[in-house]
Amino acid sequence: MSAIIDVKGVTKTFGGVMANTDVTLQVEQGGITGLIGPNGSGKTTLFNSIVGYHPIDSGSIHFEGQEISKLPVQTIARLGLLRTFQQTRIYGAMNCVENMLISMPHRKMSFLESFGHNTAGDRERAEMLLDFVGLYEKRFLRSGSLSFGQQKLLEFAMALMNEPTVLLLDEPTAGINPTLINGLIDRLKRANSEFGITLFIIEHNMRVIMNMADTIYCLAHGKLLANGTPGEIQNDQRVIDAYLGAH
Repeated sequence: MSAIIDVKGVTKTFGGVMANTDVTLQVEQGGITGLIGPNGSGKTTLFNSIVGYHPIDSGSIHFEGQEISKLPVQTIARLGLLRTFQQTRIYGAMNCVENMLISMPHRKMSFLESFGHNTAGDRERAEMLLDFVGLYEKRFLRSGSLSFGQQKLLEFAMALMNEPTVLLLDEPTAGINPTLINGLIDRLKRANSEFGITLFIIEHNMRVIMNMADTIYCLAHGKLLANGTPGEIQNDQRVIDAYLGAH
């Protein structure tokens, strides 16, 4: 496999606080890469830098060989690089199908205007993906009435609606009822294997990430502490001291 995301020497500060310091890592095309570390270690900042939410101070970020660190969020999304969030970003007053349709990347008009431009194929794809994540029976329910775990599944389906090349997931299992976690893990793996979507995942649930990722990177205090296979990370004394010892 080759690197589809190549982060080299990335540094990002906020008001003099070093959020990321000289971080270098690679996300392999077609794989599942994990990112772990204590709270405040700079994981979400790095995600935000990759997808263009804020400019980096130094270093470079390449996606499919193209330098993207100076590109706006919308341009990066159109290239096929998307992310989800710890707190879901759905439209609670709209039903699940409407959320799916409004999430499509070419929508540059008002909500009401956009529905007149949806095709039968759009709606068919929306319902297929809602079935994929287990929400087909709830497709016409107000999304705000769903449980938090179901809302995360909806946000995942909304991301899939955009046909991403790479999907960055920020703590996908956080706040989800344990009974839903195995189903979510299965759907993430299937999105990777069946749809060919490369996954880059921030996750605090060590059972989840150790069983999903091919490669794991560990950040601590904004710096890269270690990287390797799940087995190597689990047995790295630096990672144990900084992070795993508390889990």
